[in-house]
Amino acid sequence: MNGRSLPGVAISAGLAGGLRSDLPTGTIVIPSAVATTDGTAVVCDAVWTARLRDAAQRLGYAYIDAALLTSDALVVGDARAAWAARGFAAVDMETARIRARGIAAVRVVLDTPQRELSPDWLNPSRAMRKPKNWGQMLWLAREAPRCADLAARVIAAAL
Repeated sequence: MNGRSLPGVAISAGLAGGLRSDLPTGTIVIPSAVATTDGTAVVCDAVWTARLRDAAQRLGYAYIDAALLTSDALVVGDARAAWAARGFAAVDMETARIRARGIAAVRVVLDTPQRELSPDWLNPSRAMRKPKNWGQMLWLAREAPRCADLAARVIAAAL
């Protein structure tokens, strides 16, 4: 991307890693703000954030309003607790990098401090060749679509 802003409000939707131990798989995060690991912060569009939250409530889904972190790498181990202590609930790899007039996000926690993903999953074809990851592969095959569907339902209801 050339660094220029794109027109309109972009909505980031998908999966996230949970940073707090009290957020189980399936927790919906609709943040007011996102930030990168280098400290660049972005305030989410208030109108679209409210629409997403309203949609979640109409669907009967609980959500949390806590900051979302955007990282270049999987956040695992003690780093999860460190970022949680700084006020972040979850981490993705995209949202704070979006260049638009405004952004809003709905992310659903997939992996948690209690169930961390192997960093091998940054390259899924490599991860699947390692028998130690096969249990995670089965879990991901079940949970990732379920969590992504939650995010999609909230987006559809907000539109």
